Amino acid sequence: MDHDSWRRAGRRLLVKMISEFAYEEIIRPVPDTQHDARPGTAPGEQPERPAVAGAAEVSGAPEPAEPSEAYEQTPGASLPYRLRVSDDLTLRFRARRGAYGHWNIDTASLTPADADPFGFVLRAHDTLLGLTGDTTGHLIRELSATLLADVRLSERQLPAARLADLGYAELEGHQKGHPWLVANKGRLGFSASDAARWAPEARREQCLPWIAVRTGLAAYRGVPTLAEPHRLYERELSPETLRDFRHTLRSRGLPSEDYLFLPVHPWQWDETIAPLFADSLAKGDIVPLRSDGDMRLPQQSVRTFLNTSRPERHTVKLPLSVLNTLVWRGLPTERTLAAPAVTQWIHALRDGDAFLRDECRVILLGEVASVTVGHPLYDRLPQVPYQYRELLGCIWREPLVGQLESGERARTLASLIHTDARARSLTAELVARSGLSPRVWLRRLFAALLPPLLHFLYRYGTVFSPHGENAIVVFDEDDVPVRLAVKDFVDDVNVSAEPVPELDAMPAQVREVLLTEPPHFLTQFIHSGLFVGVCRYLAPLYEEQLNVPEAEFWSLLRSETDRYHARFPELKERFAVFDLLTPRIERLCLNRNRLHMDGYRDSSERPHAAVHGTVANPLHPA
Repeated sequence: MDHDSWRRAGRRLLVKMISEFAYEEIIRPVPDTQHDARPGTAPGEQPERPAVAGAAEVSGAPEPAEPSEAYEQTPGASLPYRLRVSDDLTLRFRARRGAYGHWNIDTASLTPADADPFGFVLRAHDTLLGLTGDTTGHLIRELSATLLADVRLSERQLPAARLADLGYAELEGHQKGHPWLVANKGRLGFSASDAARWAPEARREQCLPWIAVRTGLAAYRGVPTLAEPHRLYERELSPETLRDFRHTLRSRGLPSEDYLFLPVHPWQWDETIAPLFADSLAKGDIVPLRSDGDMRLPQQSVRTFLNTSRPERHTVKLPLSVLNTLVWRGLPTERTLAAPAVTQWIHALRDGDAFLRDECRVILLGEVASVTVGHPLYDRLPQVPYQYRELLGCIWREPLVGQLESGERARTLASLIHTDARARSLTAELVARSGLSPRVWLRRLFAALLPPLLHFLYRYGTVFSPHGENAIVVFDEDDVPVRLAVKDFVDDVNVSAEPVPELDAMPAQVREVLLTEPPHFLTQFIHSGLFVGVCRYLAPLYEEQLNVPEAEFWSLLRSETDRYHARFPELKERFAVFDLLTPRIERLCLNRNRLHMDGYRDSSERPHAAVHGTVANPLHPA
């Protein structure tokens, strides 16, 4: 790492910070076209309004009266803006405003040239951002870790043409992380050497050790084909490995039939399991075992590993007591126990619906088996921080490779907004390879993504969170999008709080763990996860690199929704109940959650996204 690479990465991070904070109205840049006539004010130095979520708002003072539209300019027009940070720092830049109030900032236009994210936080943390001292301290740490990861990525990045040739598992190690969250690779708990070994951008295949846990402490669940633990182990472990595991237990005088086997993350073992389960280790309730010998590669979620030695074996999802992208990355006990049952129910909906099964051919990567390990003390204390109730367990997820047809290949939706060192997007590369026009390719993308998501919403009152990492685009041999795959959906399945007859047959075990939300909030999962979380960034890329105006991008997206409505007129009442085309939607905010709501404080419950005001809906027919 050298100073120039650090400086360039810092500049990109600062631009992202301005863009996302402005989108959430944490800060409010103003047009740099006027100046205040008051004596003593230099030309161009118009006094700015305070940040909407600054110290005044935190203390309960009312927000400024101006609606966000006062800051929305003509889409596509690059205009000058400024942001007064402090007496000695005013940032200036050019930006284009986009759908949902997005700020697309020209990085090269940012002045002063030596501005960096830490100087910004130093000057802005109290008056402009309204941060407490403890939040500021932790934020700087998260930003530092994120910036270090960004530098590592920039030093090893590949051009879009080479990224397009990578397989699904390998491509994950080249992604830049959550596009919306500023400190998206904070991973609080990892040291520098931990990140160099276990972060996805390290791109290091490694073996995972296993442990045996006595059934009095651990519980197993599986779908019907894996109802008994031995069925899973016979598929996941070689006969030699199974014999070795059982021999290890017998050599200690322990009956192997009383134990469940599961892999563990080595970091979690060292940092959490060994010290916090010491009593269980001493009693022989937990017994360390060797590795199964398979090489695995960490994915963007950090705690999920794909088996690269035997891709047909399950993906494993392991708890990791690391704070990253708003939450501790553990495994919630109730969801882990219920994962196979939720999978079975969702699969039954798909398999019983000809549209989902035969036309959409949607892939739902089920979480088919799980082991949950309770803690003897923490599980008896409901008010302890939730991270202490998510310490140990494993979820086995269906591998993607077995779901693809001949010639198909898959990439996460997030990869489509990836740009290389020359700013060329992977999407532009794939469009060029497909031989289709950019508009036709885009229609194919929307036709792959939207129909299954809309059908689950309208027909079954059920949504996933189709954000960039959970939604996977399946392409044909010509790199044309053909269908959708969804992973990690058990954690994010939400169902309608208003009665939907199709939900009447939901099993009780499933109903107990799934969150219920009013219809208007269910539509937010699609808006925020897919439209705001991915398309907000893809639309300007498409305009800049493929000459499809952003307004046309959103028109094509709305047209795909209209096609679905025309295909299922019998669901007309549902279209009104689950209204995706309403004039405005609530603005969900992720960075506000970190800065002003939960901060870095421990809580007994997982945090939820903040809501701040509303934004115009680009899908509204007007």
